Amino acid sequence: MRPSLALAAFAFGALLAPLALRAQDTTPPRGVHLGLHYQGDVKPGVVVGVVRGPWGDSVQAIIQRDLDNGDRVAIIGYPGTPAAQAVAQVSTGVNYVIWKSLGAAAALQMSFTAAGLHVAVHDVAAGTVLQARDFALPSTPGSADWRFAVHAASDELERIITGTRGIASTRILFVRGGRIVIIDSDGWGERVLTEPGTALSPAWQPQGKGFAYSTLVAHGWRIMLRDFSGVPGHALGTTPGGLNMSPAFSPDGAWLAYAHGEEDGVDLWEAPMSGLIATGPPRRVTVGRGTDNVSPSWSPDARRLVFTSGRLGHPEIYVADADGSNSEMLTPFSFGEEVYRSNPDWSPDGLQVAYQAQLSGVFQVMSIALRDRSIRQLTSEGRNEDPSWAPDARHLVFSSTRTGARELFVLDVESGRARQLTHGAGARLPAWSPPLAVAP
Repeated sequence: MRPSLALAAFAFGALLAPLALRAQDTTPPRGVHLGLHYQGDVKPGVVVGVVRGPWGDSVQAIIQRDLDNGDRVAIIGYPGTPAAQAVAQVSTGVNYVIWKSLGAAAALQMSFTAAGLHVAVHDVAAGTVLQARDFALPSTPGSADWRFAVHAASDELERIITGTRGIASTRILFVRGGRIVIIDSDGWGERVLTEPGTALSPAWQPQGKGFAYSTLVAHGWRIMLRDFSGVPGHALGTTPGGLNMSPAFSPDGAWLAYAHGEEDGVDLWEAPMSGLIATGPPRRVTVGRGTDNVSPSWSPDARRLVFTSGRLGHPEIYVADADGSNSEMLTPFSFGEEVYRSNPDWSPDGLQVAYQAQLSGVFQVMSIALRDRSIRQLTSEGRNEDPSWAPDARHLVFSSTRTGARELFVLDVESGRARQLTHGAGARLPAWSPPLAVAP
């Protein structure tokens, strides 16, 4: 393989380190959120009441976990804690005195209805019902669709309490053993989507209709597009030979950017799209003149791209207009044989670009603010790669060796809290979904 192709292969294959990511400052403003009063610099305590009836324990546990994973509230009354008994005492009535004594700002009282779940959100300090909502649930408790509906209820309840919608009703694509796998954002329901092979770098279609990925075929790497029906997908109409890798949909779904190269370097190209179908010939974006330009990621307004380029002799992060003009280096230039910065992704709020960088021979996840180009190191334990941001631009998923095997972890970039997502070695190249209206 020529050296120019080796760099691109590094970004996608087992020889190298990975892809994508996103960021954001979503610290709640101080004061009032939709009528609920609490100090913005303190997580509001939330009581999730007992739900009576079959599957009630599951509903309570899922909503507790979803709100806890959002990192914007503090759950009161987890099973096994001293507060759990007090929470259970109020399961069929209203007792603001007990809730207030537990330090709760909000309390959720839930009950099953013929169509689903009824939830009353209590403002404990005011001693009133802030909002009451009904959520439809599928008729098959415990199924993937039923769990997804409960996750969607959690996200809306988080919005009512904090002013920011949660991220529980999202899913994550990743690669294990050369196959694309999907998993819920809480680590439940893992299932394989593609046939055995050499699949890499999955990318969500922005409306959640399907995904793109790259795979090795007889004459090189091709980009495949497929939905979630289980039917094998189709190839993007790119040149069949050489490298066709690292697909990335624009946020409006109108374009699919990817890296293409044969013998003389690798450049970025863009294909016009309608859903999962290309509607015209691709256009060339970069002119690398023998260098490698890979791993594109779009700005939220789809006007600009960040990408990895080796035009200085080692990988650095660059930013350019979507047509390739006005290109400039984003990361600060450094000398040294170990300098390696790659796999950028633009945050959903447009404020940051995150990427992976080699530090003392080990990859770590970093972010750079677009306003002042200040840099933060987000990880330090083990080898950390493949970051991808959640829709709230506060959480990211990445692969890490901190347990001794390569697993996926989720990080809250504001508090530094991390949780393990997968429990099967070899997980890498995750891609967090956009907000999903229906379960894929």
